[in-house]
Formats: sequence, structure tokens, C-alpha cells
Amino acid sequence: MPKTPTVHFEAASTLAVVVSSNEPLLFLSDDQKVIAASASFCRAFEIDPATVPGRRLSDLGNGEWAMPKLASLLKATASGSAHIEAYEIELRRPNHKTRQLVVNARTLDDGEIDHIRLLLAVTDVTDARAETRLKDDLLRDKAILLQEVQHRVANSLQIIASVLMQSARRVQSEEVRGHLQNAHHRVMSIAALQRQLSTSTGGNVELRSYLTQLCQSLGASMIADPGRLSIQVTVDDSAVEADVSVSLGLIVTELVINALKHAFPDERSGTIVTDYRSSGSDWTLSVADNGIGIPVGSDAPKAGLGTGIVEALAKNLKGEIQLSDARPGTVVTVSHRESAGLQTDLSAAA
Repeated sequence: MPKTPTVHFEAASTLAVVVSSNEPLLFLSDDQKVIAASASFCRAFEIDPATVPGRRLSDLGNGEWAMPKLASLLKATASGSAHIEAYEIELRRPNHKTRQLVVNARTLDDGEIDHIRLLLAVTDVTDARAETRLKDDLLRDKAILLQEVQHRVANSLQIIASVLMQSARRVQSEEVRGHLQNAHHRVMSIAALQRQLSTSTGGNVELRSYLTQLCQSLGASMIADPGRLSIQVTVDDSAVEADVSVSLGLIVTELVINALKHAFPDERSGTIVTDYRSSGSDWTLSVADNGIGIPVGSDAPKAGLGTGIVEALAKNLKGEIQLSDARPGTVVTVSHRESAGLQTDLSAAA
């Protein structure tokens, strides 16, 4: 019931309203004797209507309404020093399940202090509370199952990566060995993504830790001499949804692998920097190296699987790819601008 001041009433009309109400209502004197009860109250709590008038609230039914805390709050409400609003109680009766009730009370009077009366409204929320608990349990079980599946997937990917590496060591063909090693690196990076997701508590993923761990995993699996090559990560405090983090992680994986394979030939030393920045809905992801730069002419590498993966992921994120010469080195930038997407939509509509 809404918080309201004392309401003035005419006794006869109030009795009629209470008795005929479709809601469980009790009309009480200031000493908590029942003046009237609605038929719905009597039906809901299996009380004989003929036994209600004149009895104290604590004596109704088999005494299950004798609740000291409720009685104290009703007394304070009658004196004007308190209000009962959405107060939750448990009604316990022999051979019945416990019921969760929400009670609201306010005072009614006819202008004379000796005629203070209380109107008590009762709402049964047992089923609603049970449904909420069930939903909470299902969500918790789903989260636990998802984490377990992600953990198992990460372990399985690591096993596959190990088999690929063993196969690469055994084959004689350099070309086949290169393909197996590339497959190994990609599987290891995806395993790293899955391992991080399996430890996530759900919700958004904090990118600084996420991309740092990913690049550490790539470095551990692909850099034989950490003194010669290194991978650095600079990320702001951005957090994104889990599916977005996976796409960003795969883009970083492909760009870092490409830099490690092509930017530092002949045992050159260098650094690869992964950077992410966001402002509102706009964001920019870049992977830069200080290697040999962009090959041109016949030395330019052919677009391969990695390029196709990055282009597809960027398109899925509604991002644009830009390749630039860092002199020395190369920078690949994937950026998303909300205003650019809006302008495109407006142009299409026109």
C-alpha cells in the first residue's frame, strides 16, 4: 500500500469495503482486535469468517498470527510513530507449507483519537519468491556448466595443439611443417582465449588483463628468444561483452602471428605493440611492429588465411581496417566509429 497519512472514514462504509474486498484485508482496532476481515482473507488462510470479529489478531486460526514483531509494528503504526510498508513475514501452520507474506498497514480514523483503526493488507508472495529462487538457481547452474564446458574446450584445444606440434617435428616437407606450425599457433591462441573465458565470472570482459594474457601466451609459444623479440600491450580500462572480446582476441592473434612471421627476418630484433582505446561506443585496436615495414612488389606476401580471418572479424564488429607504414615497421588498425555507421545508415536511407 502507498505511504499515506491517516485517512478519515465512515465506519459503516469502511466495513462494507473491507468485507467485500477481493484482496486479503483486516480491519483492526488500535489494540489489534479484528473488527472485520475480507472474505478473501478468510479463504486464503482457511479461517472461519464467523470466528473472526472481536478476536485478537494473535488468536486467529490456530495462533499462527501471533507474531511479536508484527504486533510491535502495528502498535507503533497505531501510535503514529511508524508505518508498515512491504514488511515480509513467514506464516507457519501445522501440516501446511510455510507461506511468504508481504504486509502493509496504515491508520484510519474519524477525527477522534479514541477511534484509531488499522487497515492491514496481506499479499501472498510464496509462488513469486519460489519462482525467483528457481530462476536464480537455473542461472547459477547455467553459469557453472558454461565455465566447465569452456574449461574442457581449452584443455582439448591444448591437446590438439600438442599433436600438431609433434606432427610438425616428424614431417620432412618444410611446406607441410610450416602449415602445421601455423595451425598450432592458431589453436594455442584460441585455447588461451577459452582458458581466460573459463575463469571469467560472467558479464563484461576487462580487456587489459585479457589481451595481456593472450599476448603472453602467443609469445611463449612463438618467440624462441625473448631477448630478441617482445610483445607489449597497452590497453585502457575498457570492458566489452564476452563475444566481442573473443573477436578482438582473434584479430590480435592473427596480427601478432603475422608480425612475428614476416616483420623480423634474419634474426632481427624488435617489438610488437598491441594497443586498444575506446571512447563511448567508438574504439580503436592496433597492432604495430618496428620491423622491416610493408613489402612491396614481388616481395609483398599474398593474402592468406590470416588476412581473411581479420577482415571477417572486423566486418562482424562493424570496424574498418587500415594498413600503414610506421617507418620503421607496420601498423594495422581496426577502428569502429558509431558516427560513421550512423552516417552510412542515413546515406542508405536517402
